[in-house]
Amino acid sequence: MKHCKSENGNEFVSIIVPFRNESENILACLKSLSGQNYPKNKFEIIFVNDSSDDDSLQKLLNTGKEENVIVLNIPDEFIENSNKKRAVKFGIEKSMGEIIVTTDADCVHSKNWLYSLLQCMDKQTGFVSGPVVFEEDSSLFSKLQKLEFAGLVLTGAGLIGINKPAICNAANIAYRKKIFYEVNGFNDKNKLSSGDDEILMQKIWGKTKYKIKFCPDKEALVKTSSNKSLSQFYHQRKRWASKGLFYGSKLLVLKLIAIYLFYIGLILQLALGIKSSNNFFILFFISICLKFILEYKILKRGKELFSLKSLMKFFTFAEILQIPYIIIAGFTGIMGNFEWKQRKIKR
Repeated sequence: MKHCKSENGNEFVSIIVPFRNESENILACLKSLSGQNYPKNKFEIIFVNDSSDDDSLQKLLNTGKEENVIVLNIPDEFIENSNKKRAVKFGIEKSMGEIIVTTDADCVHSKNWLYSLLQCMDKQTGFVSGPVVFEEDSSLFSKLQKLEFAGLVLTGAGLIGINKPAICNAANIAYRKKIFYEVNGFNDKNKLSSGDDEILMQKIWGKTKYKIKFCPDKEALVKTSSNKSLSQFYHQRKRWASKGLFYGSKLLVLKLIAIYLFYIGLILQLALGIKSSNNFFILFFISICLKFILEYKILKRGKELFSLKSLMKFFTFAEILQIPYIIIAGFTGIMGNFEWKQRKIKR
């Protein structure tokens, strides 16, 4: 992977961190952001409280903050389901930066994270997607999540590399404030509970002449906790799937539907092989081999960036488990109605 090089350094940067009920993580996030190897007079950190009902806001307020750290509460008025997007938008409205960087309150960052991410933000670039990785523990569940999530991030990087940006993660993105307003921000998708990352990136790509880039620098890597339970994992992926049919590009929506039908087809091939003809088993074997080969190549490209070497032995197991979860989460996500940050969200 090629690394970015940029002349950026004169523009003021606003890091926006929306948070809701992040008592366990908020201070570690604050510490990693405050400790950035970047001039203090060139960036600000804006934490935006999204109606937390735990003590995460109080923890922030009770901590001796740097002068460039700001803590805000969003107004009571908001569009139904806008949730995180209203927090990000409010942070942007109150920001001084020409460049907006967003991350999540359950993330930690290396001291060179901001500098490395902004190396991709040259004058021709409007949006930068950075790498995000799940931290693993001793459990098999966390290892499988790290491997599978790395595949998603690397797929997004590859699509950006061929100038077909589709997926990214709001835990590590940067964009120009003037372009945010130029493409009308989140205003046309406010009723979606997510989309503050991918849909915005797609709009910038489709409506402006600015470049979209992925930052492949290990220093730009953001670490976040994996889901602690199967229920959390399910609701996370259900929420991610909920925005798929609302992408601006109809061609991209058709491609996503085709991918989903491919997964449905795998199950049908097995069923028909049992009930009808062995030829369907052959078709299933060919299809699953193609899936394994393509996705193994993707993970191999990012093995060093995401430290996946010790996890590749779980690849086959992760690939098999991915099939039912994509089918279930994809269907239920489009139907809506899921939980996120102790909220019940309806379509």
